[in-house]
Formats: sequence, structure tokens, C-alpha cells
Amino acid sequence: MDQLITVLRAAGEPNRLRILALCAAGDLTVSEITRILGQSQPGVSRHLKLLCDAGLLERYQEGSWAFFHLPTGGENARIARFLVDQIEDDDTYVSRDRSRFADIRQERAMRSDQYFRENAARWDRVRALHVDEAEVEQTLLNMLGTTLVEALLDIGTGTGRMLQVLSSRAREAIGVDQSRDMLSVARTNLAEADYQNCTVRQADMYDLPFGEKSFDLVVLHMVLHFADRPHDVVREAARVLRPGGQFFVVDFARHEMEALRDEHAHRRLGFRASDVEDWATGAGLDSVEIRNLPGNQLTVSIWKLSRPAEIHELEPAPSRQSNL
Repeated sequence: MDQLITVLRAAGEPNRLRILALCAAGDLTVSEITRILGQSQPGVSRHLKLLCDAGLLERYQEGSWAFFHLPTGGENARIARFLVDQIEDDDTYVSRDRSRFADIRQERAMRSDQYFRENAARWDRVRALHVDEAEVEQTLLNMLGTTLVEALLDIGTGTGRMLQVLSSRAREAIGVDQSRDMLSVARTNLAEADYQNCTVRQADMYDLPFGEKSFDLVVLHMVLHFADRPHDVVREAARVLRPGGQFFVVDFARHEMEALRDEHAHRRLGFRASDVEDWATGAGLDSVEIRNLPGNQLTVSIWKLSRPAEIHELEPAPSRQSNL
């Protein structure tokens, strides 16, 4: 009873309800929430503290940035979602907040697009500054084994490198990316006869243009740290994965190199193993294996996930009637 009263008191204020509605739509920093609400940062920080203390929001620190989002599980998560669902879509304040949030998202996308345009032609070289790609690729192949799959999806294909590495393991391989410049580079790299089974197309990693259970193998290689909503990317990848299929996430382990935000448009400073595993579990996937590959300054982690195979119950055999 005391906990419920604490939760209701925390949510029972218009500005805090607005914050809950915003964080239900995506992860936000204090400065972004302050900008959207048009209020002072101390006041917004106080609202955030009350919501976090009540368990209606979760806060996680990445270097000097703190992100806020709705909890993903438990009773408080259900209460938070219920409260947000009660807010009318045409509410004046909420509509204005969403419009300002859309502006912030557009600015994020423009910044990322600008970075990709400037670096598309030398993307592989940029990645090589941080991690030994050859070691990562070989480890990924070893974890995959000798499996030959019907359909492979590479999300955020970039230059198409993962399609080149894995093309011999799939009868059909598709790469998707939001950046037209990246896709132009990928098409050039995949023009050789060895990659005739590979195609690329423009697509949003949050809203893949494929039906459920379409692929036997899904790869997310050095993409997640650019994601504004990494948990949603994992969920969408899980949606298109067939039962018994495998999903590989390759990305940086948690680090504190904040320069990557300014110099390379990284949204996240890597990930804890528990973060990816929690997102996978929430999407109905099993964690099979994790390998860490330390580099000079950064560690690359490879998560091998899978969707459980479907179990079909056998119909009971017809009973035999005795002639006796």
C-alpha cells in the first residue's frame, strides 16, 4: 500500500505525467527533456528524481550523459504504461511535447546522416581504428559453425562487409541500411560474382519491411551503439527471426570513451552483457553464448542469441476399440 501511494504521488503532477509520456516514446537526457518542456533544469531534475525514486522511471549513466526511460519489467512498468495510456492523444501539452521530441529526433538523424555521408567511403578504415575486424569476423564465423541457412538478414549493413563474410553461409542474403551513401558503397563492394546471392535495400532498423519469422540468421554488426532505442532494434530483429534461428549482436562492451560521441556520432558508449541479455529475453530469445575480444582501447563483445524452436503437440492417437 505504501509503495502504491508513493507511485501515485509521484505521477500525480502534470509535468511528471508529461515526462512519463515522453520517456514512453524513447530514451531522453535531462537536457532534452528540459528543452521539450521549456522549463528549468533544476525543476526537471527534481521531477525525474521523484519518478525514479517511485520506480516509474529508470536512470542509467553513460559517461557524462544520463538517460531516462520507462522500466521494462515488473509491476511499476505496468503501472507506468497504464498511466501513459490514460493520457488523451489530443492533449495540448502532450501534442506539443511530441512535436518537440520529433524535432530532436530529426536533429539526431541529421547528425548521424551527416557523419555517414562524410565517412561512407572510408567506413571500414574508421572501424579498424577501434577494433581488429579480422579477429571479430573469424570469431563470428567460428560461433556460427558450418551452418548453411536459407535466408540471412544483415541489419545496418553499412559497406556490406558482413554480407561478404557470410554470403557463403546463406542461399539468400539481404542487407538493409538507412543511409543511401552506405548502400551505394555496399552495392559496389558486392558487385563481384561471389556475391550474387546478396542484395541490399534501404530500410529502417526499427521497422523492417519483412514479415515475422522470415530469416534463419540475423546479424547486427557494430550498429547498436548508434541506436536511439537499442532495445527496440533487438525486438524488431527478433520479430523477423524464425524459430530455431540465430541472432548475432556484435558491438562494443561498455566503455567511457566519450570522444566517440562527438567524433563518430555514437549514441551509446557500448553495452553491458546484462543489458543485451535482458532485451533479448524480453523479445523471446535465449542467450546462447557471449565472447569478449579485448582491443587496444575497446572490447568487442559478440552475443549469440537464438529463438526457441516451436514445439508442436502431437494429436493423440485414436483409441482402439476392443472386439472382445
